[in-house]
This record gives sequence, C-alpha cells and structure tokens, in this order.
Amino acid sequence: MTTIKLKISGMTCATCANSIDKVLNSEPGIVEAKINLANDTGSIVFDEAQIQSDAVLDLIETIGYSAEIINENIKKITVRVDGMTCASCAGSVDDAVRELKGVQEVSVNVATDKMTVVYDQTELKLSQIKKAVQDVGYDLVLEEELDDAVDPDVLKTQKAKKNLIYALVISTSMMILMILHMVGINIPFYTIIEAALGFPVIFILGRRVHRGSYRSLKAKRATMDVLVSLGTIPPYFVGLLGLFFPMPTFIEMAASIMTFHLLGKYLETRAKGKSASAIKKLVNLGSKTAQIIVDGVELEVLTSELSVGDVMIVRPGEKIPSDGKIIEGESLVDESLATGESMPVLRGVGDPVIGATINKQGLLKVEVTKIGNDTFLAQIIELVEACQGSKVPIQAFADRITGYFVPAVLVLTILTFLSFNLFSGFHFNILRFFENALPWVNTTSPVWQTAFVSATAVLVISCPCALGLGTPTALMVGSGLGAENGILIKNGEAVQTLKDIKVIAFDKTGTLTYGEPVVTDIVAKDENHLLKIAQAIENGSEHVLASAIIDKAKAMDIPLLQAEQVEAVIGKGIQGQVDGKMYYIGNEKLMDDHAIDITAYAEELDRLESEAKTVMIVASAEAVLGLIAVADELKENVKVVISALERQGIKTAMITGDNEKTARAIAERAGITHVIASVLPDGKVDEIINLQQQYGLTAMVGDGINDAPALKQANVGIAIGTGTDIAIESSDVTLVRGDLEAILQAVELSKAIFKKIKQNYFWAWFYNAVAIPFAVFGLLHPMIGAAAMSLSSLNVIYNSLRLKKVNLQKTLEVEREARSSKLIEST
Repeated sequence: MTTIKLKISGMTCATCANSIDKVLNSEPGIVEAKINLANDTGSIVFDEAQIQSDAVLDLIETIGYSAEIINENIKKITVRVDGMTCASCAGSVDDAVRELKGVQEVSVNVATDKMTVVYDQTELKLSQIKKAVQDVGYDLVLEEELDDAVDPDVLKTQKAKKNLIYALVISTSMMILMILHMVGINIPFYTIIEAALGFPVIFILGRRVHRGSYRSLKAKRATMDVLVSLGTIPPYFVGLLGLFFPMPTFIEMAASIMTFHLLGKYLETRAKGKSASAIKKLVNLGSKTAQIIVDGVELEVLTSELSVGDVMIVRPGEKIPSDGKIIEGESLVDESLATGESMPVLRGVGDPVIGATINKQGLLKVEVTKIGNDTFLAQIIELVEACQGSKVPIQAFADRITGYFVPAVLVLTILTFLSFNLFSGFHFNILRFFENALPWVNTTSPVWQTAFVSATAVLVISCPCALGLGTPTALMVGSGLGAENGILIKNGEAVQTLKDIKVIAFDKTGTLTYGEPVVTDIVAKDENHLLKIAQAIENGSEHVLASAIIDKAKAMDIPLLQAEQVEAVIGKGIQGQVDGKMYYIGNEKLMDDHAIDITAYAEELDRLESEAKTVMIVASAEAVLGLIAVADELKENVKVVISALERQGIKTAMITGDNEKTARAIAERAGITHVIASVLPDGKVDEIINLQQQYGLTAMVGDGINDAPALKQANVGIAIGTGTDIAIESSDVTLVRGDLEAILQAVELSKAIFKKIKQNYFWAWFYNAVAIPFAVFGLLHPMIGAAAMSLSSLNVIYNSLRLKKVNLQKTLEVEREARSSKLIEST
C-alpha cells in the first residue's frame, strides 16, 4: 500500500470535495481517499499493483480539478552568493549547480546576489551545493528559507481582497448610477455604461467561478459555482435586452451578486486561514538553523541538513533544533509546545529533549537522535493534519445530502419560474400582502420579470458551502487547540466516540502510577542509621527496590558506607557486612532463616502490606532495626481525575497483572470502582472486549507501547506518556503529558468539538430551510440573497473559531471546587 498527499486546486464547496471523494473511492485499487476542503488537500491510500499515482492525478483532472503530489523530499531554498560581480559570474554559478545530480531548478540573480535552488534531498545535500559554488570561486551563505516566509493562505487572502476591492468600486459606481436613473435623472447610454462596468466584475473578477462551473458541468456534477454563474450570467445578458426593448436592466443585480460572492469568499478565505493557525504555529516553532561541532569547529547549518549523531550547541534562550539527547550540560527546558505545561523542566546529561523546545538557562551539548519527519514536532504536525483531513461519522449524512443539494436547487429554480408564470394570481396575492413591508417587492412588474428575479433569488440564496464547512472547520480549530494543550487526536471518529464513552480502563503501571518504585514509609527508631546500613548493602545491587532505597538515601544526604561479603538470597533478600557486623534485608522468610524475631514490627508490617506496599525488613543478627516500605506511587491528581470521571457518569476500571489483594488496595486509593487483576499482557484485549460487552463504548488508557493491542481493541485508545516515548500509531488520542488531568481535557475537547459540529449543521440547515421558501415566493431580492449566502458560510467558520475560547480545565475546576466544598463541610 502506498500513501500520497495531494494539493488540490479548483475546489470551492462541499460538492467539489464530495465529487472527488466519490470518484476516487469507487476506483479499483484505491483503498481510501480523504479530501479536506478546509485546506485543499487530499490523502490517498492505494495499491500500486492496481493503480499508479499518475492515474490518481488523471482521475482528479477528468472531473475538472487539478492536483499535484506533495513531495516532502523536494526542497526549495534561497541563499546568498558572495563574490558575484557580473552576469558571467551568475552564469558560472548557475552552470556549476545545475550539473549536480538532484537539482531540478536553479535561478541566480546577480542584482540581489541571491540563488534559488529546487533539489531532491534524497540525492543531494546543501553542503554539496555549497562546495560546488566554492569550487568556481564564490561563496554560499546560508539564510532562512524565504519560501517558508510566504504563507499561501496570506497570498490567497490578499488576492481575494484585491478582487473584492475592484468589484466594490465598480459595483458601487453602478449602484450610484442606478439610483440617479431611478429618481429621474437622464443618463445617456445608461444600459451601455452599466454593461461596460458590469462586464469586468462578472466575467473577469468572477472568472474563477465560471471556470469552476464549466469544470463541474463537464464532469456532470453541479457545484456552488454553477449556482453563482447562473445567478449572474443570465441576468447580465437579459439586461442587455434593455438596449432594444423598454425594460429594466438586471446588470446591476448581476454585478452586485458577484460582488457579494467575492466578499463572502474573501471573508471565508481569511477565516479559514485563522482556523489553520494552529498548524502554522507548529510549523513555525521549529528552528531554521543549528550550531553543530565538526572536527572541533562550530558551524552553522540548516536544520534540514542535520544528521543523526551530530552534536548541537544550544545556548540559553535558543531553540533546540532537533530531537536529541543531552551529552553535556544541565538546564531548564521550556517544553510547553509539546506538553502544554508552562513550567520549564530540568534536563541533564542522558535526558532526551524535543526539537523546537527552548533552552532557558545553561549551555547544552545535544546529540541528534531524530531528524526530519521522525522528530516529535513533525509527528505532531502530521497527526493534527490527519485529524483535520478526517471525517466524523455524522458528516456522512451531510455529505450525502450535499451531493443532491445543488441539483435539487436547480430543479426548484425552474419550478419557481414556471410556477410564477402558470399561477401568477396565487403568487401575486402573497406579494401584495408583503408589499408595504418589503420595499423590493413590486407587484406592478410584468409576470415574467418577477418570475425571473424570484428564480435568480432561489439560485443565489441556496448555500451548500455552510454544510460542507461544518465539520472540517470545527476539526481544524479543535485539533489545533488540542495540540497546543498536549492532546493529539488522530481522527474525527475518535472525537465523536470519546464524548459518549461509558467506561475508561486504565493500565496500572506507568499510567496510574509513575512506574518507578519509591520509598514511601520508614519505620525505625533511627531512620538515618537504618538507611545507612540499607544503602551500603544495596549499593551494588541492580534490583529496582535497591534503586529506590539508594535514591532515598541520596535525597537525605546519607553518607555511603562500604559493605563486604554482600550476597543476594534468591526469593528472600540480600545480606552483607557493614563495619564488621552482619545485616539482613528482605522478607519474613529471610528473617526465619536466621531466627530473627519480628514480633515488635508485625503490626506495622501487616498495615503496610495491606496498603499494597512491598516491605523490606532490615535486621542485624540480634534484632530488627526497622522496616522500609517501597511502592509504585499513584500519580498526582489520580483521585481527582477518577472522581471527576465518575461524577460525569463514566465508569472507571483498572487492568493490572498484580494479585487481587494488591490491585484492590491500589484501586481503593485511586477511587476506581472496577478492578481486573492478575491479567497477563496478552489477556488485556479479552478484558477490553468484556468491558465493551458489559458497559458499551470503552476507552483504554495505557503507555502506548506495551498496551498497543488493547489500545487498538478499545473504541478509543488513549496513549499517555511523556514526549518522545509515546507510540502514536497505536492510539486514537495521544496525551503528550504524563498527567492524567489531560484525560479530562480530552473528553472536554471532544464534547466541545462535537457541540460545534452540531451547531454548524443546525445553522446551515436552518438558514436554507428559512431562506429558500422566502426566495421561492418572491419575498427575497437576489442581492440580499447573495449577501445572506455569504454570511451563512461565515457564520459556520466563525462559530468554529469560537472553539479557541473553550476552557478545557472546566471539568477539573468543577471537581476541585466540589472537593473543596466537601472538605469545608466536613471541617
């Protein structure tokens, strides 16, 4: 299977996207096609044994659109060339670079000392281009890629704005002339002047609309463009009849309709650019250049030229150019782009760091571990784009309706025209009733003229665009908001499902707990002496419990003593000499072997074990010195999160390999109601199936690596972890922070996105349900209809943009407030 990403040109409404979607998905060999109207892209999965990528592009072209493959290996850069003095210099540089294998385009400008190169990164490196330039006597100076500075959304908005300004100036002039003409001022050659002014608005500034209409009609599919073309071209040519017959001209109406359409497209383009701002922020977060050490010398290179193993120098205040591992230095690192957490975290030697995060304090040397599309930031961008291009199940119905919408409007337009001519008495009685309230209603006009205006109003008032933009814009804004808060949603289906989840199953280790045992309790008359003996004996051990004791001793600044004759006793513990005296650390069996009486600590031992803690007895040959309890502690806020979920009616379950007693003790501390204990790793999938049968929709929360099969089986798989350790592929939702509070935020986000989608569909349907009948009965002027049509699409887009104001902390705040109130009452 092969996946390609496409940039598609010519789509103007939901019908366009659905047409491409339908054609591609019906073609043998194409497994899946996702078309995203919001950002004019497509993702196509196909079997190369049955169809080639060129054939996919041809299919799109046959239905009137154009597409090109987005090749991430092709790079376009603009660099400065020093030393050029004339055209011959530029020619020498051009020839030298053009001969390199992998170069596709070269343009050298001697006036600006700039060279633009398009090349294949799989065949050529920038360092090779630099060497080729130096070999002919010049020097190449690296600069930021100017191509990235030109935002295509900005260019589209600027172009739409320019067209709109021209149209407004001309249409306003036409309306002034029309008003003067209506009040009785004689304007020579009025119709000719209006026709001359209206022509550029309708046929030049509106040419994109008519080209789209031609393409869609050629492909035997009606789109929004067809409605606008029919609402402007016929009135223009009918208006020209005023040159030969005494009748009103409709040219002003046609020009105004096109102007309102251009106004709507400009505002829509600008709003769509805002809805995609999250992706732009993520893309712009990356560092353009990096300082690396080569043969002891510090060099500046483009981030794209980094290789795994390179050592980067990152100074305070600079961005870390790529994912890596610290090999020298220590600093606070701002990882908010990945986790949404505003507080910097301490990172030192051996710690992984994420590209585009900010070094806040010390100088760091970082070894590159991941580059290009393998970096964490690249994965986030890919995941957010995938979500924005996916569809929510509820969208399928809207897409089906949209496919029939435009043809139905065309039929309704014809019926409206015929009905006015055949049943003029009925229609004019309705018009007379509203004549005083609606100034544009004129019952003295000829029947055919009123029929024509009413039919045109039906064409331009109908708006399938709002229906088509309802889901993509909400997903675009919502997924971007999620990414900014460390919540990565893979697809639209997860958005719809997560809000209806009935039970959430948690893996214990690393999800509810930290996954690292820590000392929780020390029971002894002299804690320092106890830890001093335990640290000395456990110092050479690699056991996880030994690590917990050593970490605790270091934290308390306990001096390290030397131990001798250290010996591990399998299944029981460890023993050794300190200062010539024998000590034993282990369980009751080890104490029994050496006839050590533990009666004095028996009660405390039972208490700690009942709390699901592993207890080690520390004793000399004569007596017990004390107890050290070790446990994998619950993460902070686990109780708050579980309580909040239960308060929302979502059941919670814990799946663990621990025995029943230990599992229930942990679940009780966490507040989890359903415990599934003694589960082997390969049995988690069966337990998820059981939960689905018992409760319904089930989510699984795991570390995203060991729990991959269970995450896939769940209706929504949620991977929770930290930074680069997350296996994104196995989950539907990835929570970058290891903080369980993000689960509440993910549920809140899911509900907010779906609420917006439903609101968008409601307003889109409501608008059409109210506006079209008004137009059918002649109560709506086409110019007002055109303005209302544009506003309906804008309403959907700006409603989606309101998602940015959603408080994802709402559930958590309510839960904390409830717990505080309960605490105050109990006090």
